[in-house]
Amino acid sequence: MSGGFLDRSSTIAAPNFNRFCVPPAAIAVHLAIGQVYAFSTFNIPLTRLIGLSESAPGDWSQKQVVWIFSIAIAVLGSSAAVFGRWVERVGPRKAMLVAALCFAGGFLVGAIGIHLHSLWLLYAGYGVLGGCGLGIGYISPVSTLIKWFPDRPGMATGMAIMGFGGGALIAAPLSVMLMAHFKSATSNGVLESFVTMGVIYFMFMVIGVIAVRVPPPDWKPAGWIAEAKPKALVTSGNVAASVAWRTPQFWLLWGVLCMNVTAGIGVLGVASPMIQEIFSGRVTAASAAGFVGLISLFNMGGRFFWASISDYIGRRATYMLFFLLGILLYSTVPTIGFGGHIGLFVAAFCIILSMYGGGFATIPAYLRDVFGTMEVGAIHGRLLTAWSVAGVLGPVLVSNLRDYQLAHGVPKAQAYSVTMYVMCGMLLIGFLCNLSMRPVDAKHHHQSP
Repeated sequence: MSGGFLDRSSTIAAPNFNRFCVPPAAIAVHLAIGQVYAFSTFNIPLTRLIGLSESAPGDWSQKQVVWIFSIAIAVLGSSAAVFGRWVERVGPRKAMLVAALCFAGGFLVGAIGIHLHSLWLLYAGYGVLGGCGLGIGYISPVSTLIKWFPDRPGMATGMAIMGFGGGALIAAPLSVMLMAHFKSATSNGVLESFVTMGVIYFMFMVIGVIAVRVPPPDWKPAGWIAEAKPKALVTSGNVAASVAWRTPQFWLLWGVLCMNVTAGIGVLGVASPMIQEIFSGRVTAASAAGFVGLISLFNMGGRFFWASISDYIGRRATYMLFFLLGILLYSTVPTIGFGGHIGLFVAAFCIILSMYGGGFATIPAYLRDVFGTMEVGAIHGRLLTAWSVAGVLGPVLVSNLRDYQLAHGVPKAQAYSVTMYVMCGMLLIGFLCNLSMRPVDAKHHHQSP
């Protein structure tokens, strides 16, 4: 690929280009990097690289291995923040290719780490290099989609980010299938699976690189006229990324995203053991796996559903629903569990996880409303540091609160009750942040020279 092909100017769409060809390019990238949500399928095999069928002396512990995912998520947020303005400047094609190289490279460097049995090389490969691919790949399509769909920005970003949520549905069975295929008397198949997945995901992401296009300057959909009087919080100006992060609106939205994600990701990480412990003897490991799969589907579907709804009721009102309904559901879950109502318990968490996914998909359009389209990708990148914080805060809160409860004699079936009430408190903080949102002062708007 020549430099000219990768230049932003080479991606400007021709007249009569069908804008609905762009979301599949974004989805191709997001489905690939969404593999990170299924990384746990490698956790146990990575603790048996020497012993193969079970852990042996010299094998890594589960506690060491789970840090790979945490590092990848932390680097996702930080790399999105660092490279956000670069992505806006060079355009989506070059950024998507760099994301593909980093994400695939993360698998390959990680495979070398597995071969040498170097945990730090695995951290650096999948965690750091792969994490950079996650961050750049996550934000690359966002501002492009928003520019193509000024009439339906929520729906557009919802389509792409739905792909990120659904990536695990492909990656989990693919990982299991590959490990089974490559398993031998001397290998449990993890090393070979890493190499194969790196190659597969690179080729898949390149489809997005080739297909992506940006609209011509000042392009608008045929027949679409911007509202003469925009909805509340929808600006007609633009705010530069270097200015946006200094406004109170940015930090209020940071709090909104952080609280919404913390409340969801903490539960997502312990979903299987949680339902088995609350309904001890009634829910098998296989049924718990089905529960995890079901809430993952709602996590994915909620991204498109809630982001599309936000185009009609507004982003602020959508988050109001997330927080109020979330508080209601979290506060009743302990009672539902105590009463033994498995169906209601599952239904509650399906709704909760749909709003968790919906929060990710709605936030880019919320940023576009508040700060304009000029550097929305870069602003989105900086805001994703809230995800990095939540990715550590949520699981740590849930696991530590559970351990504290058990250490003080609380039965396993009730060990998550305090956690649910703490999540209510976090959602209340998010609600207050959202309630405080006001339009950005016009003095912060970018003035064209």
